[in-house]
Amino acid sequence: MRGADLVVKTLKDAGVETVFTLSGNQIMPIFDACIDSGIELVHVRHEAAAVYMADAWSQLTGNVGVALVTAAPGFANCLTPLYGAVGSESAVVLLSGDSPVSQDGRGAFQELDQTGVSMQMVKHASRSVDAATLDYDVARAIRVAASGRPGPVHLALPFDVLKAEVCEPHVRESNPFSSELIAPESSDVGKILDLLAGARNPVILTGPALNPSRAPGEVLKLADHLDVPVITVESPRGLKGPELGSFRNLLPRADVVFFLGKLVDFTVAFGQSPAFDPGCRFIVADAESEALDLAARNLGGKLYLSVHAHPLATARSLNERVSKPAGERTQWREAIDNSIASRFADSAETVSGNDRILPAELCRSVQRLLDSSDDPVLLADGGEFGQWAQACLSAPTRLINGPAGAIGGILCYAIAAKLCRPSATVVAMMGDGTAGFHLSEFDTAVRHGIPFLAVIGNDARWNAEYQIQNRDYGGDRLIGCELLPTRYDMAAAGLGGHGEHVTKAEDLDDAIRRAISSGQPACINVRIEGLPAPAGH
Repeated sequence: MRGADLVVKTLKDAGVETVFTLSGNQIMPIFDACIDSGIELVHVRHEAAAVYMADAWSQLTGNVGVALVTAAPGFANCLTPLYGAVGSESAVVLLSGDSPVSQDGRGAFQELDQTGVSMQMVKHASRSVDAATLDYDVARAIRVAASGRPGPVHLALPFDVLKAEVCEPHVRESNPFSSELIAPESSDVGKILDLLAGARNPVILTGPALNPSRAPGEVLKLADHLDVPVITVESPRGLKGPELGSFRNLLPRADVVFFLGKLVDFTVAFGQSPAFDPGCRFIVADAESEALDLAARNLGGKLYLSVHAHPLATARSLNERVSKPAGERTQWREAIDNSIASRFADSAETVSGNDRILPAELCRSVQRLLDSSDDPVLLADGGEFGQWAQACLSAPTRLINGPAGAIGGILCYAIAAKLCRPSATVVAMMGDGTAGFHLSEFDTAVRHGIPFLAVIGNDARWNAEYQIQNRDYGGDRLIGCELLPTRYDMAAAGLGGHGEHVTKAEDLDDAIRRAISSGQPACINVRIEGLPAPAGH
C-alpha cells in the first residue's frame, strides 16, 4: 500500500468518517485512497472553510474534526481558523500536503517550513518524513488534539512520502487514539470541596470546552451538587459579553472563584479588581501546565489552590464525593440567574418605525423558530450583530465564534452542524461583514445537499468598528466602516440556494417559514438598524 493508503486507513481506524477538504496537487494520493475507504470528503471552496467545519464538527460531536488541505498557500489559508480553534478549545487535526522530502532545500514547488509557521498556534506540529511511520504520526495527531485542553494539531505530509510503498502496518499500541483524562488527587478534591463549602458566595467559571452545549452532563451537575453557580465565559468580550447580562456586577461579591478549565486571561480581567473582590480566593484546575502557570502569574498570592487535572475528570470527582446539599445558597444562585436573564429584557424594548428592522425584532422572530423546533442548533458570529444574537437568542445547542474573536466562519459551522445533526434545525446568525468572508460556501452546501438557515443582519457597515470610532473619536472621524447594502439573498440564490430579502418586521415570520420549507441552504437578508449591541453591564 501507499503512504496515502496508510493515512486513510489510520483515519478510518480512529472512527473518522468525514474529512473537510479542498483539493490540491500534493494531496491527490489521499483523495484517491479515500474513494474505497468509506470516508466522505466534503469539498469546500476555501481552505479556511475546511478548518472551520472541522472545528464545529469537533465541538458538536466531541470527536476530533479533520481538515485536509494542500501545501503552502493552501496551508497558509488555514491560519486564522487554527487560531480560532485554539480559543474555542476544539480538537482539530489539520493534515496539509507538503513538498517532497527528497527535494528539501532545492526550491521545490511550494516548499515551505509549514510546521515552523503553525507551531505558534497549535498544540503540536510535525512533518512526516517516513511512510512507514504515517500511521503513528496520524494517531499521535488525533490523540494530542483530544488530550488535555482540546486544541488543533498540524501534520504536514510530503508528496513523496504519500506516494511511497509501505508494508502492511503493524499495531504499535493497543489503543493509539485514546486520550487520558488526568484525575485530581483525592486530597485536592477535598480541599476544593472544603473551600466551596465554606464560601458565602462562590462561583465556578468554565471555558468553551465545558459550556452547556458541549458538556451538559457532569459539569452542569456541579451547580446542584455543590450549590454553586456555574457560568461559562467564552465570548471575545469576556465578562462584558451580552449573553451574561449583568452578571459582572455581581461577580465582585464572590468570595471564592473556581476556574474549572477556564483560562485566567483577558476575558476575566486577568482575575483582578474591580472585576473581582481584592480578598477573593481563587482555585484553578486545568490539564495543561501552561494554563496553571498563566493563572499563577495573573493571580499571584490570591491563587489558593492549583490543581493539575483534566477539568471534566475534576467535575466527575467532585460529583462523586458530594450529594445534593440543602440549598443554603438559594438567594445567591437566584441572583446570578436573574442577572443573566436580564439580557433578554435589556435587548427587547423597542419596535422599529421605518424601513429598517431593529436587531431585537429580528431575533424575536428567529427565537420563535428555535422554540418550535425539535432539535434547534443556534450559531452566532460577527461583531455587533453577533452580540445581538447572543444577547437575545437561546437554544439547547449553541456555538459562537469563541474567545479568539475571529469572525467569518459561521456559514462553515452551519454546514458541519447539519452534517453531524441531520435532523436538526440549524440557524446561523451573522452580520453583513461576517457574511462576506465565506458566502461562497453556499455552493458547498448546495453540492452536498446540506440545508440550513443563514440570517444576515444587514446594516451596511462594520458596525462594531463604527460604534468604537463614534464613541472614541466622534461622528466626524469615522473611516473604513461603511459597506454597501448588498443583496446577499440574491448571491445565495445565484449559488443555488434559497434567498429572501426582508425590510419589514411583519414579513419576517413568513420569510423564515419559506426558507425552512425550501429544503435548501437558505439566506434571509434582513435590513436592520445599526444599533450598538447590549453590553454586559
